[in-house]
Amino acid sequence: RRTTLEMANVSDPAIADAYNDVRNDKTDTDWALFGYSDSNTIVFKASGSDGLSGFAAALDDNEAAYGFLRVITGDEESRRAKFVLLSWCGPGVKVLAKARMSVHKASVKEIVRDFAVEQHYTDKDEIDADKLRETVIKAGGANYMGQSA
Repeated sequence: RRTTLEMANVSDPAIADAYNDVRNDKTDTDWALFGYSDSNTIVFKASGSDGLSGFAAALDDNEAAYGFLRVITGDEESRRAKFVLLSWCGPGVKVLAKARMSVHKASVKEIVRDFAVEQHYTDKDEIDADKLRETVIKAGGANYMGQSA
């Protein structure tokens, strides 16, 4: 007997509100976290203005989750916001929940549309703001100023 993986329910209006808040240059909010309220429903969980470290602190090792992060790149002459779609599958997540993630990420992408980089984590030790910033800069193409993390 095969079970089909269905798209996730992402109808929680707080998901879109949090996404727009992170994208808004007039707010300090630079991350949002979305998680499961049941096996097929994704809801807004948390947001903050303390970057990737704040996002990481909100993660649970026994949960799968998705996030949206604003990263500022550039130098004093030209600063710009770039966005990252994050996914998290903690070490304690059960096999079926892991399998659902790729299908459910497509549902999240219906709301979280504009991002330069997609990053997946399975261990909090992998979460490194400098490495992520480097990835975002590389994804941005031309790097005339030789900017680094």
